[in-house]
Amino acid sequence: MGGVDTHHDTHHAAVELMNGGRIADAQFPATVEGYARLLAWMEGFGRIHAVGVEGTGSYGAGLTRYLRGQGVTVVEVNRPDRRQRRSVGKSDPLDAYAAADAVLAGRARALPKGNDGIAESIRVLHLTRTGAIKARTAAINELRAVLVTAPAQLREHLTGKPTPALISACARLRPGTDLTDPLHATKHALRALAHRHQHLTTEIDGLNLHLKALITQTRPDLLAIYGVGVETAAQLLITCGDNPDRLTTPAAFAALCGVAPIPASSGKTTRHRLSRGGDRQANRALYLITITRMSHCARTRTYVQRRTSQGKPKPEIIRCLKRYLARELFKALTSTNTTPSDLPAAA
Repeated sequence: MGGVDTHHDTHHAAVELMNGGRIADAQFPATVEGYARLLAWMEGFGRIHAVGVEGTGSYGAGLTRYLRGQGVTVVEVNRPDRRQRRSVGKSDPLDAYAAADAVLAGRARALPKGNDGIAESIRVLHLTRTGAIKARTAAINELRAVLVTAPAQLREHLTGKPTPALISACARLRPGTDLTDPLHATKHALRALAHRHQHLTTEIDGLNLHLKALITQTRPDLLAIYGVGVETAAQLLITCGDNPDRLTTPAAFAALCGVAPIPASSGKTTRHRLSRGGDRQANRALYLITITRMSHCARTRTYVQRRTSQGKPKPEIIRCLKRYLARELFKALTSTNTTPSDLPAAA
């Protein structure tokens, strides 16, 4: 059994027997050559049953792709909890052995996402889009903050305009060359922020087109589901990864998205509580789809009214809807892909 503690520049690997006996540990560079040396070093001790890797979606992504490409079973391992670290200490060799122990004991069983297909392409474009949206929001907030303290004649001319009109008006400002005058300096600042906002909007629109094309190519039926848009579809595909077959049941997908209820019963009390784990961005995507359906889908609004009449609070109703939605989306995300050219022609 192998275990790897991953870092930016180096990976520390450990090998132990199937009975838990520790054999050896070593450090390797986080390069393609280092990956090959790490695998050859592990194979020198015998047949590899599986390798537990920390950070398969970050520092260990490259190693995970290499090991999977060589036919090695890779298991995703979470870092040791704080209680364990306080009791046994913290070091790279200890973390590597802990990764192997977690796989050997069955505490770690999740297969890592495959980051070598369209889902990975969607992830990097979605990440860029998210950063652009945050930057655009910061730009309009800075513009409005500058406008608060702008000279009166400029502030009165621009105050009260909706955001699109405000951006257009600020982009048309013509400051003078004397920036020692606060009026001209303020006009220059407002125009620069407006141009930044416009540039980011163009970038976001282009990324949306690329994301929609990739989503349509990999799951053409996903965007047809009521309430699912480019943003939420991209996030759900990112959560599933390029190997959605690792999610074997709808319950596993619901747990991954943090919408599976967790038993919290004791004695004569039988109840469930909301999950605070899982992929919180996937949970957010399900929430947005649910809220959209609660506002515009007649069937969902009827369900909400019925559950409300039964005394269910709104958070509990939303939890139930997200659980049902996870079951519906699981079929669309894990079914065999059907491209538009494969669809039967209309009669």
